[in-house]
Amino acid sequence: MMSEPSLQVERIGGYLRLTLNRPRQRNALDAALQGALREALEQAASDPAVRAVLLRAEGAGFCAGQDLGEGFEFDGRSAEALTAPIAQGLNPLIQALADVPFPTVCAVNGVAAGAGFGLALACDYILAAEDATFMCAFSRLGLVPDSGVSFHLPRLLGERRALALAMLDEPISARQAEAWNLVWKVVPQGTLDSEAEALAETLARKATKALALTKRAMRSAFAHDLREHLMFERRLQMEAVMTEDMREGVAAFQERRKPAFKGL
Repeated sequence: MMSEPSLQVERIGGYLRLTLNRPRQRNALDAALQGALREALEQAASDPAVRAVLLRAEGAGFCAGQDLGEGFEFDGRSAEALTAPIAQGLNPLIQALADVPFPTVCAVNGVAAGAGFGLALACDYILAAEDATFMCAFSRLGLVPDSGVSFHLPRLLGERRALALAMLDEPISARQAEAWNLVWKVVPQGTLDSEAEALAETLARKATKALALTKRAMRSAFAHDLREHLMFERRLQMEAVMTEDMREGVAAFQERRKPAFKGL
């Protein structure tokens, strides 16, 4: 009997639904799942028919982090060898998720911990079920936050809260995460999938190239002073005004109708 794939990949209209499918392992990220996720994201990035991604999980929890059951034999191994799974698996995965040229939505149920927390933070939108909890979980193992966690948390929470969350390893509830602006919205557990799919569908119908440029603008904001950023905004706008969707948007506004964007 063949086992189920650790990642389910489904095209639904204009968006791609990626489902972590290791519920017995709490969807921990082993090498196979990391590779499958990265491959799916890289293929989607070059597919003009894909205009959004929805990341979700099967089972009672979103993702318990990196699978510590593989590759952690300590005897005689160097620090470089022990951290190779980060360089070869987690880092390229987080970068691939950040680089996709369209919106990404993450639907979190249950626990998102460690690298699973990092996976969620790398997405543009996080929808959390009311039972969701988030935690770093690195310090309890004597480790430093990786998977982009130490990059995203200070930007979202400020240094003080980010340090406390990382050092104390206390789980925070979905409602607390919403209050701290870690998640876009908290929804009833029974409606998580339907609301996440509706959001992905809405985003897939928008002017995709403009949204990709918007992501670049927002993510570069802390790297520029105001003068530099104003110039950067104009360069991005020069790309936006040459798209077919921009012309459709203006025409729809003038004709008082809804635009029919094509992602072109």
